[in-house]
Parts: sequence; C-alpha cells; structure tokens
Amino acid sequence: MKIGVVFPQLQIGTDPALLRDYAQTAESVGLEHIAIFDHVLGADTATRPDWRGPYTDKSLFHEPLVLFGFLAGLTQRIEFCTSIIIAPQRQTALLAKQAAEVDLLSGGRLRLGLGSGWNEVEYEGLNENFHNRGRRLEEQITVLRKLWTEPVVNFAGKYHTITAAGLNPLPVQRPIPIWLGGMAEPVLRRVATIADGWFPQFRANGNTARATLDHVFELARAAGRDPKSIGIEGRLSYSDGGPDEWAALVAAWRDLGASHVSFNTMGGGLANPAVHIDAIRRFAEAAKVAG
Repeated sequence: MKIGVVFPQLQIGTDPALLRDYAQTAESVGLEHIAIFDHVLGADTATRPDWRGPYTDKSLFHEPLVLFGFLAGLTQRIEFCTSIIIAPQRQTALLAKQAAEVDLLSGGRLRLGLGSGWNEVEYEGLNENFHNRGRRLEEQITVLRKLWTEPVVNFAGKYHTITAAGLNPLPVQRPIPIWLGGMAEPVLRRVATIADGWFPQFRANGNTARATLDHVFELARAAGRDPKSIGIEGRLSYSDGGPDEWAALVAAWRDLGASHVSFNTMGGGLANPAVHIDAIRRFAEAAKVAG
C-alpha cells in the first residue's frame, strides 16, 4: 500500500518557499504521493444567506495542475494526485493538455482524480452546465484517454467534437491513470466500469466500508473487470488522534485492501504551515514509511 498526504490547501499559504518545503519534506521522509483538492471560485456568502458549502471566497485554493508543474521541478520521486479535479467545469481538451504537461514535466508522476463536484457557483463562472455534469464526465474520460494515447484524434460524441487534431507533446503515461471521487450510485458504477481507481468517502473502521467496497467489486465483476485492477485510496485525518491512532487507521485501510492511503492535516487546528510540515514527519514515522 502506498502512503501519502493531502496537501493542506486551506492553511499552506502563498509563500512559494513553503510550498517547496512541504513537497520536499513529504518526499524526504518517504511518503509516496501528494493529493490535492480543487476549487476554482469561492462563493461570497454575504449575498448567499442559505449557503451550505464547506468553502467560500475566503478559502485559499492553489490551482492543482499549475502547482504540480511547479513542484515537479523541485522533487524527484513523489507522485502528484488530484483528489479531485472538477472535470465537467473545464474544457476537456485543455484539461488533457495541462495534465499531459504535468505528466511530462514530472517524468510520469501524475494520477488524475476526477469528479463532478457540487458547487454550482463555479459552473456558472466557468460557463459550463451544472445539470448534466455526470453524463459529460463519462464522455470526458473517453476523450481524455484518446487525446493522451493517439497523436491525431477523431471523435464525435454528444458533448465533444474533435476533427483530426491531437496533443503534442503526449504524456509519459499513455494514458494517465484516471481515478474518480464520490459515493453516489452512478459514481460507483463509473468506478466499477471505467475508472482506474476510486477515492471512497468512508472511514476504514466504519460500518459501511466493507459492504460498499464489496458492492463496487461486484459491479466490476459484472462488467467483466477484475476488482483488483481498481485502485482504492483511503484517507485519515490529523484529528483522528495521535501516532498510535494514525498507525491503526493505516493498518485498517491495508486490511480493507486499499492500494493507497493519504493523511490529511487540514481541519486539525494546526497553527501554521510549519506545523503541518512537522505533522507529516510524525505521520510518516508512525506509519513506518521508509525515509
């Protein structure tokens, strides 16, 4: 099982030196990937009294693929993972181009997690349709894989048309792995049929963990896929306790058959970026990651 961290978007700040230090520390202590959340626009809640979203215009979010392009030149081994990029609010060919560039600059270290998102404000601002986002995501995955593997693409779908055109340069990985996030039944079916991996949103020691995984695996078998070909990335949080609790949760994800697990320090009340960096050092030691 590969062990990594969730990039602390909300608290890391904007100092490029601290962004560098975080990534280089994660790599130096033996962690294997950095996962990052994505939001383009934050809603001003002053004009939305009924807002229920977890993030607002006050929430700091670095752009994942631009950030990974920066970090690619400052690291050598650690994998970069979007967990997740909201694909349907983006132009598919442009997303394919940006992801291919990150994969090239990093030497094939990108894992592209995708999802349909929940924030209609972003869709409006990016001039995309919020209401058909799930259906468009399925076609986007097909288009992305074609653009990453074929020098010249011809595609005529419901939402995309490409006529004798292609990316140059192509990525190192052909195709870049595509993982999906979410828990709704349509997402589980997409995971089982077309995804390389999945970010489940349950606790390893929760009551529904095994049943939900078994359901996804049964859907995969029904689609003619080997469930073992689908990666699973679990997550645990700094606020789950201390090193002993972290180690126990890593073990629980391993027992569930997860291929990856990530440690999230956001929301743990840590005072500044330096404390987040210290926390991932302590987590790596607790998880017995080889440095």
